[in-house]
Amino acid sequence: MDFRFTEQEEAFRQEVLEWVKQEIGDWRGMLDEGDRLGSSWDKNVKMAKDLAEKGWLSLSWPKEYGGQGRSTIDYFIFKEVTEYYGTMGVEFWGVTMVAPAILVHGTEEQKKRFLPPIAKGEAIWCEGFSEPNTGSDLASVSTKATLENDQWVINGEKIWTSGAHRANWIFVLARTDPNVPKHKGVTYFLVDMKSPGITVQRIPDMTGEHHLNHVYFDNVKVPRENVLGGVNKGFYVAMTTLDFERSGIERIGRCQRFLDRTIKWVKEQGLDSDPVIRNRLARMATEIHVGRLLCYRIAWLQNKGEVPTTETSISKVYGAELMQRVGRTIMEILGPYGILSLESELAPMNGAISFWHVSNVGRTFGAGTSEIQRNVIATRGLGLPRE
Repeated sequence: MDFRFTEQEEAFRQEVLEWVKQEIGDWRGMLDEGDRLGSSWDKNVKMAKDLAEKGWLSLSWPKEYGGQGRSTIDYFIFKEVTEYYGTMGVEFWGVTMVAPAILVHGTEEQKKRFLPPIAKGEAIWCEGFSEPNTGSDLASVSTKATLENDQWVINGEKIWTSGAHRANWIFVLARTDPNVPKHKGVTYFLVDMKSPGITVQRIPDMTGEHHLNHVYFDNVKVPRENVLGGVNKGFYVAMTTLDFERSGIERIGRCQRFLDRTIKWVKEQGLDSDPVIRNRLARMATEIHVGRLLCYRIAWLQNKGEVPTTETSISKVYGAELMQRVGRTIMEILGPYGILSLESELAPMNGAISFWHVSNVGRTFGAGTSEIQRNVIATRGLGLPRE
């Protein structure tokens, strides 16, 4: 494949770039990580509506569901540029995860019902997969759903649910048949967060921000038409969801953002002639470029109508570990200044790097651990035996 953008793709990249710069400014206008995670929710809502009006939240969807029918590569370009500038308003779990799953597995009625609100920036989603005793092995979920009086009743709990305190909807994996192999007995539900019986409990993370939650389901009633992909087929729908989540161009946008900001700081401090620092910056630039190529190969495959699995696992494990390497390297270059927080006047980059570095700790197990990704690459990509 040819990794170069076409003239049309490059023109679109410039269009997005100019719009984002106009909306949030250049270096001085870049949003800090902390600002993205909750302290400016009103800005986030407004930006979502602005992006929706331009049709950018649903670029590659069919037009009949609120999309523009453009290429997946265009959508990746949009995501990379907006992530680079820390643009709010891109609702990750709805736009990036559940919407593609609905497009692949949903009924016509489900597509017409659930996709337009996401495209308009009106629906906020969260993910109900992980449980206190179930993380990487999603087939082992213990949350149960039983069919009663022509509706499903869900009981159980989900943990590490990002954004549940803001969400309107949650996509949930629940066990619907305990008498079959575990991966064949789970179902994927689309659940209204206003449903009676749902309780959301705050979980502060190690940065001090609140975006993680513990979600409890106590006899939560869900209509039968809210099953996505068929009863007992939820594991396969979940794998599709994760394949889209793991595509990962947003990880590259963040790494490039902090690399460029670090280069600017190094020049301001007169350290750009230091051969050790120059070498480390060049290595980061090279690794980020490799990650970018991995991501755009996925976009190319998705644009052909494929749902790549091995390639997304490669991108995920590489991108997650890259974020940690980049964060650690920048912290070492900044020295003692790197640990200063957002509140410190002496903190380089307004203290965003220390926040980002700490938040990167979870990158290698969120969305599937690096060990799981390597197992996928080994078995599905290289054809190695499971045991």
